[in-house]
Amino acid sequence: MGNAKVILGAYVPGSSWLHHLDPRVKLFSCFWYVVIVFLASNWLGYLWLFIVLGTLIALSRLPLKLYWRGIKPLFWIILFTVAIQLLFSSGGHVYWQWGWLAITSGGFYQSAIILARFILIITISTVLTATTPTLQLAAAMEAFMKPLRYLRVPVNQIAVMLMIVLRFIPTIMDETTKVMNAQKSRGVNFDEGSLIERARRLEPLLIPLFVGSFKRAEELATAMEARGYDPDAPRTKYRVLHWHQNDTLAMIGLTLATIILLATRLMPTGMLF
Repeated sequence: MGNAKVILGAYVPGSSWLHHLDPRVKLFSCFWYVVIVFLASNWLGYLWLFIVLGTLIALSRLPLKLYWRGIKPLFWIILFTVAIQLLFSSGGHVYWQWGWLAITSGGFYQSAIILARFILIITISTVLTATTPTLQLAAAMEAFMKPLRYLRVPVNQIAVMLMIVLRFIPTIMDETTKVMNAQKSRGVNFDEGSLIERARRLEPLLIPLFVGSFKRAEELATAMEARGYDPDAPRTKYRVLHWHQNDTLAMIGLTLATIILLATRLMPTGMLF
């Protein structure tokens, strides 16, 4: 794991049941899980989604604190979005009001839904990337995009591009931390001042990041050309994906999870608040 603080986009080697699943199953299951998150309509549906997510985390055999690292970098964005929903949503009983700002039971309901969706989607994405190497993820994406070749879509190039993006997310976040620590050692405080002042302080942070990213991209392109990479040439694979019995069991489990979630929509459980 390249970065000790950021886990989203980083693969964590292991020998769990999830680690050995076909990447096509994991990629499709992650996508479908995100879809059914938006199908949940009451607290029972969200409780079921958290149970499914907890089961997947247990099956990954990775420490729970590792998944917290996936949410932590986005904590302030989540908190800001939840606060907006809490203060600007209307409906239900009014607990507090000041001008056009109000905290209502409807606001609590909407903010709780937004918070649950953030946690579920970020964590399931972390489960996917933590248990699947980027090369396998790229192979799965390429397999799903294969029909687009008949429309002359450059599937191979898109798959390689996505693989490089996923591979370098932890590296860029690691470099961001290093540059921030270097700026802090020179007396720059990123946590104080108005919003405009904080934005101005990001300038010495963004410039080294852009320069480093362009330099790394140039080095990577040079290395690929030196090894004879041709984006238009037919591709061969050293490791071919094979479907196993566990992959079938995983798809059956996903189908059952979807059916149970749809069943919770029919239950008269009411609102969260």
